[in-house]
Amino acid sequence: MVAGSGVEGTETAQLRTGTLSRVGSYVALTKPRIIELLLITTVPTMFVAAHRVPSFRLMALTVVGGALAAGGANTFNMVIDRDIDALMERTKHRPLVTGAISPLSASVFAVALEVAAFVVLWTTVNHLAAVLALAATAFYLGVYTMWLKRSSMQNIVIGGAAGAIPPLVGWAAVTGSLNITAVFLFAVVFYWTPPHFWALSLLLKNDYSRAGVPMMPVVQGDRQTRYQIVLYTIVLCLVTVLPLLTRSFGAVYLGGAALLDGILLTDAVIAAKRPTARSARRLFYHSMIYLALLFAIMAIDRVTGL
Repeated sequence: MVAGSGVEGTETAQLRTGTLSRVGSYVALTKPRIIELLLITTVPTMFVAAHRVPSFRLMALTVVGGALAAGGANTFNMVIDRDIDALMERTKHRPLVTGAISPLSASVFAVALEVAAFVVLWTTVNHLAAVLALAATAFYLGVYTMWLKRSSMQNIVIGGAAGAIPPLVGWAAVTGSLNITAVFLFAVVFYWTPPHFWALSLLLKNDYSRAGVPMMPVVQGDRQTRYQIVLYTIVLCLVTVLPLLTRSFGAVYLGGAALLDGILLTDAVIAAKRPTARSARRLFYHSMIYLALLFAIMAIDRVTGL
């Protein structure tokens, strides 16, 4: 009896471990870190649009809907790119490459996430937010993943528009419409994307080359990529000034944006003058902090009215 109980306990533990492992594989399909990056532009935008702290319910529903949509898009991306992922050191352990999840199961999961996202946003937030989230998924998969990623070194420039839509979703969630300030926020993320991902591509050049992905360092080399990083960072800094011209923000944003722009541009110039992995890595991580702080400053500026 005791022995039998021991066997049953072992089997239960193994079953539990297997279940947790499978759940973990499905979570990995959604690329949680990318979802976090998208949401740090969505939530502050809601503060900006509302001129105050939005209702917790609205923020929660928008975040849930946005996370489901992004998770579904990322899962579809893994299904489509599983051949490339198998060739890259960074991605060779993803669930679809290892066989932990089948392509069919992942596809069903992705569809379920997208349907859930659309239902949540359409029924509890508003129709515009739901349509924008769906449009981001369609653009990310159709334009970036299935077309540009494998055919053009401009893949991340044009395809990056999908990652710039979350601020529009956040704005639409609060107001039910879009205006010029929302477009400026879209532009900020759009022009932030190339320097951010090109810095990463400098670190993963060999991976992309092995997989046949025409990222800029593979096609044009490191020197040209670092030059383009500086150029796009300058454009980004100029774009951050645009909201001031329409008086969308005040003194808090002016001071904060100027400081952050100066730091990021300095990092970009250093990465160009000192072409090392360390300088590229520094720029990559600092660019993430830059985006989070910039949108946080936008929210603080609008809520305080300073």
